[in-house]
Amino acid sequence: MTEAGATASPTITGTAHSIAQTGRKPSVVRDFIELTKPRIAVLVLISVAAGAFLAGELFPHRFHWMLLVHAVVGSGLVAGGASALNQVLERKTDGLMVRTRNRPLPAGRLTPMAATWFGIILGVLGTAELWIFLPSPACAITALLTLLGYVLIYTPLKTVTDLNTIIGAAPGATPPILGYLAVTGEMDGPAWSLFLILFIWQIPHFLAIAWMYKDQYAAAGMRMLTVRDTTGHSTGLQMVLYCLALLTVSLSPVLLFPPDRRPGMVYLLGSMLSGLMFLVAAIRFFRNPTVLLARKALRASLLHWPLVLAFLLMDQARPLPETPAIPPFASDKANAPAPSEETK
Repeated sequence: MTEAGATASPTITGTAHSIAQTGRKPSVVRDFIELTKPRIAVLVLISVAAGAFLAGELFPHRFHWMLLVHAVVGSGLVAGGASALNQVLERKTDGLMVRTRNRPLPAGRLTPMAATWFGIILGVLGTAELWIFLPSPACAITALLTLLGYVLIYTPLKTVTDLNTIIGAAPGATPPILGYLAVTGEMDGPAWSLFLILFIWQIPHFLAIAWMYKDQYAAAGMRMLTVRDTTGHSTGLQMVLYCLALLTVSLSPVLLFPPDRRPGMVYLLGSMLSGLMFLVAAIRFFRNPTVLLARKALRASLLHWPLVLAFLLMDQARPLPETPAIPPFASDKANAPAPSEETK
């Protein structure tokens, strides 16, 4: 046997590993879908739809179902393109981590060139849909800036500074904004409120993930707080502090929403309870930083954000205060001319 024949190709090795991991032979279609990170995309699209629904509750005269459809489809394409390009840039570090080494690129099932073109095409198609079919270009511009920020700024910084989590939270906080902009075209108070809540939420959420996989991040050369924090004290403290900040910014709709649409008790109680649930999980991790408690904090975060959106939408669905009714014919009587002398 020749030396070339004795060495398995990356594609064959990747295929064999994939079969061992999943029990099924990978397909090209499945690999391209995997490039879009479908599990993350589901949460992104839920956030986009929630932002559009919220805008519809605040400004019902601007809402139309087709705006929601185009917002979800266009944003989904852009998000998928960003994920694909992210995996192109991280293919080497992905190959060094157990949880990512079976992805299509490090496993050798797809080429970097194919994945790059796939990501670019998705990004262009998504941006074009948002630009053409929505009444304002604001959503398309924001989506494109999100893609560029995620791929060209956040992704390279993951091997440069452990501040990447905070920096990456900015593009990560735009999904509900995209849905909101699709309807209103304006970055106003409610939009900033959504951005602030999701921005703060992401930091303890990703710190929990970073602790769970801190050894793998260290092996891949990723600059995460958890890599240099051997005791978990600093990671846990930051999780607690950001959860406290999250409780505070969750009250921002009271200040930033229109006066007649400020959230009521449904949202206030619901968001506070879900925020306290997340805070308790963070405190438990801070007191005993284990992988198990980090995973529980992660689950609390994954429950918290959908709950906040649900409570906000439920609260906004309440009917507006009714204008006092005018008795029948009262206005006619008020405007009726005075009787003449002949009719008295």
